Amino acid sequence: MDSITILLADDHQLVRAGIRSLLNNLTGIEVIAEADNGQQVLELLKTRKPDLILMDIAMPEMNGLEATAAVIKDFPYIKVILLSMYANEEYVRQALHSGASGYLLKDAAPVELELAIKSVLDGATYLSPVISHKVVSEYIRSNNSNNASYLEKLTPRQIEVWKLIAEGCSTKDMAAKLGISPKTVESHRAQLMERLDTYDIVGLVKLAIKSDLIKSRY
Repeated sequence: MDSITILLADDHQLVRAGIRSLLNNLTGIEVIAEADNGQQVLELLKTRKPDLILMDIAMPEMNGLEATAAVIKDFPYIKVILLSMYANEEYVRQALHSGASGYLLKDAAPVELELAIKSVLDGATYLSPVISHKVVSEYIRSNNSNNASYLEKLTPRQIEVWKLIAEGCSTKDMAAKLGISPKTVESHRAQLMERLDTYDIVGLVKLAIKSDLIKSRY
């Protein structure tokens, strides 16, 4: 079986030496080139075609995010794992948006480095466990905050109308249930769409489910 070939990119020689040493101790993995910055990575790819690039995010001339986007554009079959000191949701989001298949913290254990490489080459996306937990937690917190903000934008009457719309009531039925005219119902619906920035019934229903105003029927 052929070795997994890796291009290692980091602007600190000692860091590269440490990572290279770890990789050399792993069976079936070979470092075939090293780079100081993203621009050098692109130059090396003219003659070298590694299976995977291990690349620092913070590098001079061209950082890891910019280099990753360029690599994936021209060599979509090459996988990229970005290395970082920061367990930051925004960095992770940018890394994945650039096309990276993994985000690994620099203080990860050697066994995690091997797992990340093999996972990515098997077609998975790898995030350090600390990152995964943090990103999921922040997503849930953000999502809950958004849900609350939807309701805060509305009057009690508008929330009543929104709930009935999401439950599939007609304008006539809503008017009867709420004791208001059909024209008033239509006015509330228009205000709802404007305040929630959605302009069809399907959008209102989706937001109602997301906000736990009603439960999904599916």
